[in-house]
Amino acid sequence: MTTTFTAPVVAEPRARFRDVVAAEWIKLWSLRSTSWVLVLSALAVLAFNVGTAYDTYRYWSQQNGSDRADFIGDGIPLLEAFTANGALVYMLTVGAIGALPVVGEYGTGMIRTTFTAVPDRSSVMAAKVTVIAAVTTAFGAALAAASFALTQTVLSGRDAGIGISHPGALRAVVASALLAPVCALAGMALGTLVRHGATTIAAVFAALVLLPAVLTDDRHWTAVLSHALPLNAWDRLAQPGGPPDLYPWTATGAWTVYGVWALASAAVAVTAVRRRDK
Repeated sequence: MTTTFTAPVVAEPRARFRDVVAAEWIKLWSLRSTSWVLVLSALAVLAFNVGTAYDTYRYWSQQNGSDRADFIGDGIPLLEAFTANGALVYMLTVGAIGALPVVGEYGTGMIRTTFTAVPDRSSVMAAKVTVIAAVTTAFGAALAAASFALTQTVLSGRDAGIGISHPGALRAVVASALLAPVCALAGMALGTLVRHGATTIAAVFAALVLLPAVLTDDRHWTAVLSHALPLNAWDRLAQPGGPPDLYPWTATGAWTVYGVWALASAAVAVTAVRRRDK
């Protein structure tokens, strides 16, 4: 009688989370578009902000004495360090970068390979969230610091610049830096739900830019919705105080909006994939 021996089946070890994060890091930076988009968007944002500061420097002599005296007191240096136009470019760019790791893989079909290699979909998406949050936080911090330093250097040529110790300056820099991961995670959440590149970018534009422009502070319910959006939260934290709002809100409320958007977006990105494509 012949005895047949069969080799024991060795189960594949479960992928460690740090290995999944490393794989997502490599995939993100293997795309040439990632570096180019970050560099070009940083240059565009700095062009808006530094260009505004340079206009002030150039035409400083045309301002009257009262305007010059009130320039720092009214917080104009912060307005020029973080302009609204620069913020819009900044938000759209990081929103697109956040969506890229998801819509890119779905567009090419590589997501099937990823989920075959790592069947735990939540782990994959959590790794994507971790990488995007880390990259965009570093990007936002570097860009916010550079914008503040360069604009104040230009304004200092007219003795109109401020330092980081000026009231509201540090908060403006931190708020501008953290706006990047908030918008990037929102973009990833939308990309997870939509999964189509052009439609996702349109959704990012609508949620982050168009909706704040539509909602006003004229009525209580629209003011509440308006205050719950990242752009208006950034405006509350980074911009100097202007005329009193009809429905005022606190800086703590604005920081809360940041936190809720980041956590909710991460939760959507992690759970939506697990519940679909079964």
